Amino acid sequence: MKRKSIAGIGCGSRTRTYMKLAMEYPERFRIVAAADPVRVRAEQVRDFAPESERDAVKIFANADEFLSQPKMADMVIIGTQDDYHFEPCKRALELGYDVLLEKPISQTLREVLELRDLAAKLGRRVAICHVLRYTPFYNAIRKVIRSGELGKIMTFNANEGVGAWHFGHSFVRGHWGNSVKSTPMIVAKCCHDMDILHWLMEQPCEQVSSFGELSFFRKETLTEPRPLRCTDWTTPIGEDPWDARKYITDDSCRRWLRMVMDGAETATPEEITEWLRTSPWGRDAFQCDDNDQPDHQVAIMNFKGGITGTFTMTAFEEGRHIEIYGTKAKLRAGAFYKENGPGEITITEHFSKKVRQVEIETPDGGYAGHGGGDWGLVNHLYDDMFVVGDTSLMTTPIEASAHSHVIAFAVEHARRSGQVVDIQEFERKVLSGELNY
Repeated sequence: MKRKSIAGIGCGSRTRTYMKLAMEYPERFRIVAAADPVRVRAEQVRDFAPESERDAVKIFANADEFLSQPKMADMVIIGTQDDYHFEPCKRALELGYDVLLEKPISQTLREVLELRDLAAKLGRRVAICHVLRYTPFYNAIRKVIRSGELGKIMTFNANEGVGAWHFGHSFVRGHWGNSVKSTPMIVAKCCHDMDILHWLMEQPCEQVSSFGELSFFRKETLTEPRPLRCTDWTTPIGEDPWDARKYITDDSCRRWLRMVMDGAETATPEEITEWLRTSPWGRDAFQCDDNDQPDHQVAIMNFKGGITGTFTMTAFEEGRHIEIYGTKAKLRAGAFYKENGPGEITITEHFSKKVRQVEIETPDGGYAGHGGGDWGLVNHLYDDMFVVGDTSLMTTPIEASAHSHVIAFAVEHARRSGQVVDIQEFERKVLSGELNY
């Protein structure tokens, strides 16, 4: 096995996770460069390398500085913000890099399709970080579907419970609170779900419709005036569930702080308070002004072969659930069933009423991020990027992921327009410039 060199562009939480996991395979990978405007993040990536190799890791101030150099690695991991995926990915492909690209592929669907076509034209590999495909949970469901135990799949219901605090952190106060600056909610958060549904059904989606809106995280929800920043509040911490001061007092909230505040792991309450005085994450979740993402949305989907289904995104639930109904049996799975029974994945035969609980493998690698998906992605990365002959056999190739992005953007168009959207026609109109997505 020949070691392959990797470089990180945008060394935030996701890139650091993948780089750290890659260094569990020193016989496969070596880190050669890291680029980020916040130098300490790039240095953290450098420090994942074996001590004997750290001095050779080059640090760059930003993506442009790195991509202005001749090719210096076999592969780059791009984990920049959503609105800066397209340019570095395009330039990396043109320089001859293979790319592991964080989702969503790009901020607009036209750019998504351009990157898909450019990778094919240049013969480069682009893998998308759809980590759900690598989880033991979804692989167990796919195995059941492929076995024929459910019979012919007729319909499904899928649910993504974002979680009220996660939604407030990321999609109200945070990087993805504004759909224009990032991407629509159904793309930013749920392109994972569009991808996994496409992957499970093994059929393209043909039509979608959708409804949803921002109902709760807005000024009208407040019953009385209050300061715009939590650091100006005089009420005790905890009276408001979305009080950003909970980053200081609540461990479950503080884990999200580590994603956005450098040094949060060791920061004192006073240091966090000072950070909240000027940070977007210190704002009142009901007075952010620039947030426009729907806090609940439902999509109705029609796949080739007559498979129909619904998908619900909501801020007011936690975890993913799915029910799949076939001609022989039904499958029920996810966080709700794990907590309330009869099991995380169960199959019930229609006529005998016999119930079988499906065994799920324990995530390997000693790291269960995204249900083992983060580790699974990195474990497959070497083969996907450097061994598998046909790019269509990669676990998360850009060709397949592009279709899930078409679905997600079409769902958003359906929500905005109130129309039933034909997927092929939607893609054609976007490519021709008739629709601006």
